[in-house]
Amino acid sequence: MKLSARGHYGLIAMAYLAQRETDGPIPIRTIATAEQIPDQFLEQILFAMRKAGLVTAVRGPRGGYTLSRPSDQITAGEVIKALEGPIAPVDCLHAEVDDECCNKSETCTTKFVWEKLRDTMVSVLDNITLREIVERGNPLIQLESK
Repeated sequence: MKLSARGHYGLIAMAYLAQRETDGPIPIRTIATAEQIPDQFLEQILFAMRKAGLVTAVRGPRGGYTLSRPSDQITAGEVIKALEGPIAPVDCLHAEVDDECCNKSETCTTKFVWEKLRDTMVSVLDNITLREIVERGNPLIQLESK
């Protein structure tokens, strides 16, 4: 599974908000400039994050975005799933029962491999919080925030 730019930038933007979660609303332009994400692309990403209940939008001159919950209560898995949809290395693992991706679904000899890979990826993403990303992701950020 290759993460799209949407998922990659989304996780970066959410980590940025987590790093500054006590600063109040952060404008899109501030995030976009700091993380080198195109403004319009970031706007689409944050719209999806708001729709998923992961960020809150504040309007007005001092408006922007904040995390909807503390950073230790939002996982990387939530962010990725909100932007990418179901996590699966092959289509048949998230296809509907009536909409199988191939005629070998019931007898597929490799399906257990893809299921194990999916389960491992989901477990890793669901067990990493935004706070952990901020704390462990970049030693320079830790120094700046102290």
